[in-house]
Amino acid sequence: MSFLDLLKAKKNRLRPTQTYVTSLDGKVYKQTKDSLEFVKTHTGYVVDTKPDKIPANIIDCLYLGSQDCCEKDILDKYNIKFVLSIGIEAPTQYEGITYKFVECLDLPESDLLKPLKDCVPFIKIAVNNNCNVLVHCNAGVSRSSSIVLGYLILEKGYTFLKAYDIVKLARSCMKPNAGFEKQLKCLDGDCVF
Repeated sequence: MSFLDLLKAKKNRLRPTQTYVTSLDGKVYKQTKDSLEFVKTHTGYVVDTKPDKIPANIIDCLYLGSQDCCEKDILDKYNIKFVLSIGIEAPTQYEGITYKFVECLDLPESDLLKPLKDCVPFIKIAVNNNCNVLVHCNAGVSRSSSIVLGYLILEKGYTFLKAYDIVKLARSCMKPNAGFEKQLKCLDGDCVF
């Protein structure tokens, strides 16, 4: 039997297979030898249904949390007068509170420096006036923690590691995505490419 005949015999014994491919926007496709078929769309994260209503006090006047912390009773309890929403707008805006929304996708390839340029002055105004400011995103894990880390590095002169330790101690679930973390390390002058 020739080598070509052996290959043909092996090929005939192969079973059909299908692969599921998930794109960055959450669309799932089923791919076979001859086709690519759309299956469904889902979020690229696990939905946590437990309320997260306690903002973490990072330093004087600076709080970090999820969108659950934007409820009126929480803002009142922590005397929060400024709310900085990253990537997701505050569900409700209340009188007497200053709000700012900054667009930011939680993707490693997203540019963090542009949102930081919009966010740092807002945080600085609140802190300089001894007003509490809440920085939040959807879950209070990646985008908002990255903004808080950037503020600590740029305005307080902290190293990335010192800022990270301070934020992690106050909010243990924080975790900037890999791209944000790389950009934050560059702010500190610790670029590794």
